[in-house]
Amino acid sequence: MNLGMISFWHVHAKDYAKEAELHRDTSIKAIWDEDENRGREEAKVRQVEYISELDQLLGMEEIDAVVVDSPTNTHKDVILKAARAGKHIFTEKVLAATEKEALEILDAVKEAGVKLFVSLPRVYDGYTEAIQDLIHSGELGDITQTRVRLAHNGATADWLPQHFYNKEECQGGALIDLGCHPVYLTRLFQGMPNRVTAQFGYVTRKAVEDQAVVTFGYDNGSYGIAETGFVTAHSPFTIEVHGTKGTALYGTPDKTLLKKIGSEWEEVAIPSDRPSPFSQWVEHIQKDQGTDENNALALELTVLMEAAYKAEEQKREVEIGGR
Repeated sequence: MNLGMISFWHVHAKDYAKEAELHRDTSIKAIWDEDENRGREEAKVRQVEYISELDQLLGMEEIDAVVVDSPTNTHKDVILKAARAGKHIFTEKVLAATEKEALEILDAVKEAGVKLFVSLPRVYDGYTEAIQDLIHSGELGDITQTRVRLAHNGATADWLPQHFYNKEECQGGALIDLGCHPVYLTRLFQGMPNRVTAQFGYVTRKAVEDQAVVTFGYDNGSYGIAETGFVTAHSPFTIEVHGTKGTALYGTPDKTLLKKIGSEWEEVAIPSDRPSPFSQWVEHIQKDQGTDENNALALELTVLMEAAYKAEEQKREVEIGGR
């Protein structure tokens, strides 16, 4: 399957390019980038053709699919063009910054009959499956609280690209990028909430938030906490799930899953990770399988992100569905 790489704006674009090069069933055919110098450099490194016009790349019959890593605020226009050109699409989260744009994208993909897959990698990690199994088994009782934290020091150690602080391009800061993972995991563990609140921090005084906490409220009295940031040196990726009968902890600080139902902590086996989002996308194309589950979670992620940013901007609790 011949791929076109659309932009190397996102920090994970090179990771997807590497996956494409290593996957036995894919190869990169051409590259386009809104930054021509960056695009030409990446094309030179990979010894493939650089295409100066996006429409030209999308019009190439030999290209079957595209990997979209352009700025978040361009996702709608780029993905709509790709879908209408009949190209399958793999893209980095978030799908879009607003529910309206995400729905436009999903409608266009459905109409074109192409496969869209959004990279939500921690959905498919073994610890996520193990935690979901614990929740569904009832061992923990009724879930009363979850907490998911993922943070690094990209802003304070200055290793993130500067355009990650461009509010227009990114449509936000730490939350809309790194915070996606805690948000969609909270959704997986507890379902869609009824209410959302948010608190942003601006430690490095950039144009976008460099850390954030979002809370999700549920009508049964439970709540979820999603935490993220670019200003924490040694924060482990952690998950807490608390219920009326027990608790499960992951990553505090080791990459082990522990549960406590009675008086003792017990380690829980973690299954192997499922294939990467990129590999799943390729397989879905090859087997002509639907990507509805991934697309639905991506849409819900956008809904929750939009609500969180509205909650912070307006300094109020935002109702899901009621706005």
